[in-house]
Amino acid sequence: MQVDFYHLTAPLARVLPPIANRIVAGGGRLLIVSASEDQRIAIDRSLWDYAPDSFLPHAQAGRGDDSVQPILIAPDTLADNGARHIAIIDGQWRDDALGFDRVFHLFDDEHIREARLTWKALADANDVERRYWKQNDEGRWEQAA
Repeated sequence: MQVDFYHLTAPLARVLPPIANRIVAGGGRLLIVSASEDQRIAIDRSLWDYAPDSFLPHAQAGRGDDSVQPILIAPDTLADNGARHIAIIDGQWRDDALGFDRVFHLFDDEHIREARLTWKALADANDVERRYWKQNDEGRWEQAA
């Protein structure tokens, strides 16, 4: 399984929708996790209007039939939509994420210490490939580790 660490220097609302779009376009499903209700509401809005010519089908957990949602936004790691990809967007690592095929761990400067500790903790984990992504001066993501 793969864990991608994304150190955010751009707003989450600009970073996450393209990731979600690639997963859905490839036939996958995504679980987006945040303990913050305000953050879940904000990312819900950003998935509706991130690009004028696109639509990312999604819903907040518990507001309909979660099992049919390609993208489900939730406060925990329960993937009622059958997702094999998870995006942790609040910077708070959850060990349950290791049960997914791929993890996108997005964090800002406020959570960099916790992200470093998670990076180190996963170094010895079996079957975990870690990647660290940072943005270059042009705003493109580059793998740094």
